[in-house]
Amino acid sequence: GAADPQRGLGPVAAAVAGADGLRLAGLMAVAPLGWEPDRAFARLAEVAAALRADHPGATALSAGMSGDLESAIGYGATHVRVGSALLGMRPALR
Repeated sequence: GAADPQRGLGPVAAAVAGADGLRLAGLMAVAPLGWEPDRAFARLAEVAAALRADHPGATALSAGMSGDLESAIGYGATHVRVGSALLGMRPALR
């Protein structure tokens, strides 16, 4: 199965939150390849809620891209990435 994203998140979040010069703003993620966006963003919403329980100021949730932003917003995304919708697809590498 897929790795549990909460495993190890606590220590990393605590390290960032406790570091001078850093601010734990929240999470950023993309839906894993092969996952339905609703499934991925529902899981991300759970992980984000758990993070906020320990770090109430970590309210940013950057998730979703041009093709799945509606689903991401539905699950609480505060930031989305829409580059390909605005600029088109990148040319293929040769």
